[in-house]
Amino acid sequence: QVQLVESGGGLVQAGGSLRLSCLVSGRTLSTYGMAWFRQAPGQEREFVAAISWSGGMTYYPDSVKGRFTISRDNAKNTVYLQMNMLKSEDTAVYYCAGRYWGIASPKTPYDTWGQGTQVTVSS
Repeated sequence: QVQLVESGGGLVQAGGSLRLSCLVSGRTLSTYGMAWFRQAPGQEREFVAAISWSGGMTYYPDSVKGRFTISRDNAKNTVYLQMNMLKSEDTAVYYCAGRYWGIASPKTPYDTWGQGTQVTVSS
């Protein structure tokens, strides 16, 4: 069974940076399309970034484009989300998600989820 474990969240000042990690176990990461989502209190879950199973494609919404970068290290079975120029509105619980042979799209039906890691940006 595939398991995803996020880490790297914390408290950061506006304008700062954080790097989230998602460790994948139970299956080879190279066969999984991966994504990051976030959810703030009282709000719906929001798509943040995706990377295809091959790593050749990435996708970002306008809200984070140019500030966030998703990447993968298949040798370490880990997916990363580098977040720069953080804003208070980036405060949320961030979730890692995956799907076997998934493409880089917010419409991919991700079926494996981590437990989340809290990111708090102070203004």
